[in-house]
Amino acid sequence: MILKAEHISKSFGEKKILDDISICLNEGEIVCILGTSGVGKSTLFNIISGLSKPDEGCVSIKDEGCKENAFCDITGKSGNISYMLQKDLLLEHKSVIDNVCLPLLIQGVKKEEAKTKALPLFDRFNLNGMEDKFPAQLSGGMRQRAALLRTYMCGDKVALLDEPFSALDTLTRSEIHDWYLQIMDEIKLSTLFITHDIDEAILLSDRIYILKGRPAKIAAEIEICEQKPRNGDFLLSEEFLKYKREIKALL
Repeated sequence: MILKAEHISKSFGEKKILDDISICLNEGEIVCILGTSGVGKSTLFNIISGLSKPDEGCVSIKDEGCKENAFCDITGKSGNISYMLQKDLLLEHKSVIDNVCLPLLIQGVKKEEAKTKALPLFDRFNLNGMEDKFPAQLSGGMRQRAALLRTYMCGDKVALLDEPFSALDTLTRSEIHDWYLQIMDEIKLSTLFITHDIDEAILLSDRIYILKGRPAKIAAEIEICEQKPRNGDFLLSEEFLKYKREIKALL
């Protein structure tokens, strides 16, 4: 286990949004938080990332500097986990390489050193030749890969992705899904991602947490046992349909 959020509750005024939510993430896993729009998924991510504090509960991350299985409390402390929002938020006036290097520059790394660290990753993220282009010159899929690379540069242990593929058209999304599964396996980045797309959740995840209700609770945890990468044929299989029927019944 690398990350855990335990007994998280959050209210805004008199309205309770999250109620006693506990989830965990293991090293190298892709875990999905699946729920309908407005259920509180982004609120939960803001708490896990440290941008917001819960009314109750805590968030902790594995501390490699301590003895085995030691965890560090990061509740309300940002900067420990990479966080990619729904929109790519690339700065249009900066080149792709400058966008990607931005997290390192904020951390105080010199520009040339930041570029030296980032450039070898452009091939792995299918962005060769795009280093000096501007965001407006990139396709939707390229923009998303650039945003994911920038997120990876923030920290290479744990990433939170808030509906990262929702803005893409169906064909581009399918292509990005295949690439995403491959790259996550290569770089071993432990990932929590939000979606309200059941197909996407089943295709990409090792485990799925179903978030449901007002206030939101964890209604179920579902393990997707099929080996990855899961190609397009998996979406037509009886195993896939079984998972989908189970999730739709829970939602």
